Amino acid sequence: MRVLAIDQGTTNTKAVVFDDRGSVLARASAPLTTDYPHPGWAEQSAKAIWGSVQAVIADVLAQVGVPDAIGIANQRETLVAWDSKTSQSICPAPIWQCRRTAEASARLIAEGHDPFVIARTGLGINPLFPAGKAAWVLEHVPAARDLLAQGRLRMGTVDSWLLWNLTGGAVFATDHSNASRTQLFDTERLVFTTDLARLFGAEIACLPTPLPSDSLFGTTAAGSTALPAGIPIHAIMGDSHAALYGHGIRTPGAVKATYGTGSSLMTLTPARTASQHGLSGTIAWTDRHGTAHALEGNITVSAQAAAFMAGLLGLPNAAALSDLAQSVPDSGGVTFVPALAGLGAPHWNDAARGTVAGMTHATTPAHLARATFEAIAHQIADVLEAMEADIGQPLVALSADGGASGNGFLMQLQADLTGRAVLASSVEEIGALGVAGMAMAALGRALPPGPDARRFTPRLEPDARAQARARWSAAVAKAKA
Repeated sequence: MRVLAIDQGTTNTKAVVFDDRGSVLARASAPLTTDYPHPGWAEQSAKAIWGSVQAVIADVLAQVGVPDAIGIANQRETLVAWDSKTSQSICPAPIWQCRRTAEASARLIAEGHDPFVIARTGLGINPLFPAGKAAWVLEHVPAARDLLAQGRLRMGTVDSWLLWNLTGGAVFATDHSNASRTQLFDTERLVFTTDLARLFGAEIACLPTPLPSDSLFGTTAAGSTALPAGIPIHAIMGDSHAALYGHGIRTPGAVKATYGTGSSLMTLTPARTASQHGLSGTIAWTDRHGTAHALEGNITVSAQAAAFMAGLLGLPNAAALSDLAQSVPDSGGVTFVPALAGLGAPHWNDAARGTVAGMTHATTPAHLARATFEAIAHQIADVLEAMEADIGQPLVALSADGGASGNGFLMQLQADLTGRAVLASSVEEIGALGVAGMAMAALGRALPPGPDARRFTPRLEPDARAQARARWSAAVAKAKA
């Protein structure tokens, strides 16, 4: 059996074909760009997203032929709006990183609505989530209200957009993991609700049908891609959820961190859990075994900080920045807080701005480089500590994935600054592996329990770790101010 996993991310779209041993038979990748038309805004072309999917599907089909089934893992919280008659998007898609609804979110919080929203969705009100973006589209995109009145408006996360196009417009659906990230979805009743939509100024009439993550979502339509008609789409998950599944984590007690443009840490919980420490309650997935609940912390700027600093220092890429960082034994007292789009979990401060603290005449570009990688690790440590506070027990190891998890220098810093072992996956496309595994499970096959991993153990003395964490906390306080 061969499953084609579509891994649609923020910076690129990948297609990976796996066999039922979890071996990669073919892979392809296509880049994507993000536009920043105004301060705090971030958006992508929905047409370009779909075009990238078409391209990578054609590439892997040329390598290995037609798969038996398809799974979709996708960037989350990005909102696409389109006309059901033409299947054309009506505006650029505000991505998860977009803060255009910050003012509206702050107003709802000031009016005291946050506890109600958290109780229903597990999510604190924040511009990250699509609820406010849906309201923004209805208010600011002229075609939206007219299409809504005609019953032609469709709004959904990227998975719904891809499913719509793969099936030639025959299926308008989403899975429970993606639905749980919209802030319009009651995670106990597993439905989109009018009271949440009314609060944000959105509408549920244009939202997709939510289904379990291992559903048969439909079949491919002829002509939509290089695929023939009739290939079943057997699994959909948000990329972070798919990564958790791909690591083989099925019970509480373990945590994974995805190192991408931003970062997501996720750990399973026995039941719906409301965080008291700046995290989100979410649905990890639903399958034939039931609903798996989780706690998650989302970091707005993670590995992207390395690309940003590389640009400031005139270096070609993050790899060159990593080489420079390793030329010094420490950051020389420099701390970089990459609050380039505010701060996400567990701080949730949209007003925070990126800061560099602790520079002296002795500071060199290498110290700034090292401080950047330390910042990535410190942000992960912040969320890990919040998780432990919420669940009341230690998490003994961290499973890492994403492009930056291949950087051994960063993984060692992560182990040092958390005081935990870090297990870096040998499979870069762990989300693709996860959604392929769920599709195979839906078809009665089971992948091996998890990929091999490189293990990094802490080397930093506890006192030195405590000092580094205290210096970081002080720098974060300055960034918030």
